Amino acid sequence: MEEFFEASLFSKPFLSAVIVAAGSSSRMGGEDKIFLPISGVPVIARSLLAFENCGDISEIIVVTKESSAGKIREIAEEHGIRKLVKIVPGGNTRAESVRSGVLAVSENADFVAIHDGARPLVTPDDISRCAADAFRFGGAVLAVPVTDTIKYGRKNGFVEYTPAREKLFAAQTPQIFDLAIYKEAMERAFRELADFTDDSRIFENDARKVFLTPGKRYNIKITAPEDIVIAEALLKGRDSE
Repeated sequence: MEEFFEASLFSKPFLSAVIVAAGSSSRMGGEDKIFLPISGVPVIARSLLAFENCGDISEIIVVTKESSAGKIREIAEEHGIRKLVKIVPGGNTRAESVRSGVLAVSENADFVAIHDGARPLVTPDDISRCAADAFRFGGAVLAVPVTDTIKYGRKNGFVEYTPAREKLFAAQTPQIFDLAIYKEAMERAFRELADFTDDSRIFENDARKVFLTPGKRYNIKITAPEDIVIAEALLKGRDSE
């Protein structure tokens, strides 16, 4: 397959990171999950640090609730996050929040990396590997093979069919795309799709190919209280390797 971004052979593309942290945390018992500590460090701080310490990232934009913006800025300053350039308000849906972040990136950006703020265990290496594939193919997502057997069910509760497991992958973030193409595809998706929770679907809806960059199973998303315990165990195991 031909190189997508030939200039990257000679100069590093400008890669903006949009970290989405505007969720309702409805399954966390009223606590905002991005501020919960994992081994003493807030979830959002760990996510920010991964992008801060990745050499491929040129700037960081955080999308969050207006009520959380001040606290996020304080956390960023406390942890030495220098690449954070903007904190923008989110929308009523994740798709609207992503759109708000993408429209806020620098004018000279070439690519955009979209990441869930609630995925605090991503590493700079994970981000760089995904970026390298995006620079080559135009779009890439971190993903891991599905290990469980998946059933496609009917609304009446019965199994309709069982898809081949070897072809199934669980998408993670970051998901990284050519910015100009993504912006055009994003506006089209808002007109044509009812809703989308996965950013690569925008590229797919535009008949664009998206490369699956091998992810790591420790890159979990914090959605429920028990995920904090799991994340701390994964972090301890990862750091001891």
